[in-house]
Amino acid sequence: MSETCTDGATCGSCGNTESCSAEEKQKQEEKVLKSRLAKIKHRIAVMSGKGGVGKSTVAVSLAVSLARQGRKVGLLDADIHGPNIPKMLGLDNKRLQASEGGIIPEPAMENLAVVSMAFLLENPDNPVVWRGPLKHTVIRQFVADVQWGELDYLIIDLPPGTGDEPLSVAQVVKPMDGSIIVTTPQDVALLDSRKSVVFSQQIEVPVLGIVENMSGFNCPHCNKTIDLFKQGGGRKAAEDLKVPFLGAVPLDPQVVVQGDAGKPFVTTFPETAAAIAFNEITTKVEASIKQ
Repeated sequence: MSETCTDGATCGSCGNTESCSAEEKQKQEEKVLKSRLAKIKHRIAVMSGKGGVGKSTVAVSLAVSLARQGRKVGLLDADIHGPNIPKMLGLDNKRLQASEGGIIPEPAMENLAVVSMAFLLENPDNPVVWRGPLKHTVIRQFVADVQWGELDYLIIDLPPGTGDEPLSVAQVVKPMDGSIIVTTPQDVALLDSRKSVVFSQQIEVPVLGIVENMSGFNCPHCNKTIDLFKQGGGRKAAEDLKVPFLGAVPLDPQVVVQGDAGKPFVTTFPETAAAIAFNEITTKVEASIKQ
């Protein structure tokens, strides 16, 4: 059945075929996007106000913990300029493959698949020098053009701050189930993290809670806790902003060592305080989603 243009003519008969084609293409793309999203039960963004707080570590640990529990998980690395997820999962030499059905996400382990800008770079040292519209386009493609399949969770690792990428994700991957805000305990990090909480609320993405990372260090010699970056700031921020506090993760040198080696810390050292904290955070996130 033919469609009718704005001037009342049958689609294509008004002579403005380019406009009609563009409109049809946009409708088709929107249809494909909705079809992909319909197969994803829950969508969670992991955010931070500033860099260096361990946001990607939290995103990887959450995704791996969920996958180990039998959940089908997709991990979308939406940090266009600094994609670190593949390195942390031992996938840094992989390249994305395509088929007739779209891009095939890279399997990281059982129940976990990953898509990242790093898979498209010929040289990992090459910077991605893009403005907002290009970043929006690639984020949309990482959702609409990827064969994610049936997922229980899509975890989205966002770059620090409240700029283009978080806005694009909120517009493309909607509705979102919520965001997780990662911070360290010191005041400088908390200033920016509080902005992320307000930002998430402004774009109508529920805040699932705050994670206080690098919260104390257990000395292997005296067995006492050393507050390298203070403690309790994340909990205080959660109380002030009236959002849940998901938990505090202590510093552990093996988190860095295993991340650089491409081995998820929660699988290689599951009995440590940091791994237990990550698993408890995962449990709280699932409980919050169910509520």
